[in-house]
Amino acid sequence: MKYVKLGSSELEVSRICLGCMGFGDPQAGQHSWTVDEEATREIVKRSLDAGINFFDTAIAYQGGTSEQYVGRALRDFARRDDVVVATKFLPRTADEIAEGVTGQQHIANSIDASLAHLGMDYVDLYIYHMWDYNTPLLDVMEGLAKLVKAGKARAIGIANVYAWQLEKANALAEREGFPKFVSVQNHMNLIFREDERELAPCCAEEGIALTPYSALASGRLSRRPGETSKRLREDSYAKFKYDASSDADAFVIERVAEVADAHGVTMTEVSLAWLLTRVASPVVGATKPHHVDGAVAAVDLKLSDEEIAYLEEPYVPHAIVGVMAQNKPADAGKEHVWLANAKYLREEGR
Repeated sequence: MKYVKLGSSELEVSRICLGCMGFGDPQAGQHSWTVDEEATREIVKRSLDAGINFFDTAIAYQGGTSEQYVGRALRDFARRDDVVVATKFLPRTADEIAEGVTGQQHIANSIDASLAHLGMDYVDLYIYHMWDYNTPLLDVMEGLAKLVKAGKARAIGIANVYAWQLEKANALAEREGFPKFVSVQNHMNLIFREDERELAPCCAEEGIALTPYSALASGRLSRRPGETSKRLREDSYAKFKYDASSDADAFVIERVAEVADAHGVTMTEVSLAWLLTRVASPVVGATKPHHVDGAVAAVDLKLSDEEIAYLEEPYVPHAIVGVMAQNKPADAGKEHVWLANAKYLREEGR
């Protein structure tokens, strides 16, 4: 495994981040295809043994059970100082806004709930999961600054963000003496490259790490046509993101398979090897132990400039989909798929 500094922070992370959205009780959240705690433990142990030290979860993942499973596994298999744990918080809910819960109060409640789930005193990276048009940015940034000062988070990141939002937030942080966002977790892979227009150059200029999710397009970049999986069959949200562009994406996927055959490796390795030429540490999900092996092997796969160009050439512009499709003022207050899981604060009496 190879390691890299996460942006301007002191966090040293593996070039592969284990995405933990696939862990958790399927009865507790929006996904039916997630794996139970026993399987989670096996995958986490396999990851640690392979040198992965970077784990990404969120309070929204399966009603907080992803955090619980991951926290217990890391407690049993790793020293706390040897791993980098990231989790995320959601915007305020409509009920919280109506009740007068401020952005800072919401953030404080959220981190306390996540730390309780994880069984930890702090997280290494605390991520603003999606832009909140209903909460003043100053309230968000000051709330995050207080967490860092209190030692509950070592650094902060942001997800599902436009370049202008990132720059606005970090400019405000610099003005006020608050911590800046050191990483961005957006949607990026070989069949969805819209962030190459503005966000990626912005992050390169500012020394901000890219840690994209959906690195394998929910399995589409790791399987040949006709091959399937439980997630491919049941993940309706991923279908919403990718089905509309499937005809155009097929040309890219075919080339991934060709390059994989030429190297005698898996499509997973080729897809991630390409992404690793662009980002610090892609977030790669796993629901079986062998998924970890393919991700780790990608770190050592070198693609030629000609192969990279061949993989990229068929790409066509895509419509903005997924979480980013709701990143606009007109959708402020509308319930998002993740916000459907935001009952955790009430259920835990917070």
